[in-house]
Amino acid sequence: MSAQRDDEAVRRYAEQFGNLLADTGWPRMAGRVFSAILASEDGRLTAAELAEQLQASPAAVSGAVNYLLQLRLATREREPGSRRDVYVIQDDAWYQTMMTEDQSLLRWSASLRKVLDASGEGTPAHYRVRVSLAFIDFISGEVKGLSERWMAHKAELDAEIKAEYQ
Repeated sequence: MSAQRDDEAVRRYAEQFGNLLADTGWPRMAGRVFSAILASEDGRLTAAELAEQLQASPAAVSGAVNYLLQLRLATREREPGSRRDVYVIQDDAWYQTMMTEDQSLLRWSASLRKVLDASGEGTPAHYRVRVSLAFIDFISGEVKGLSERWMAHKAELDAEIKAEYQ
């Protein structure tokens, strides 16, 4: 498989994707940084490279990177022999983030159970909390099934992609 990389087109489309992430609720700079790293040739950029590519201040890049690190969509590494941090998007970043969210769902569920118990059965608050809890528990169960199906699908996808690159 051999194709020419069009760096300008990649940057333009990555910028569009970053803006789309912002349109769906992400902080704008975090979306731009994520997209820039994701679309980079090696999936890794320094803060200085991000600031230059995105024409953004180091402070804006730092805040965006911290957001991505919190969500586990990016990791921080050190280049051997250097004091510079390199920010990396792992191949399974979306999966890792979803699994982190699954843990949040479990904590939300436990907390909402306490609210439910204290809200007084038959009250409007009890109803709202009960429906919220049911939704969170439903999503939590679905995430487990999605995870299992994704792992099976990814094994097939990896084999298919590997065959294309040989």
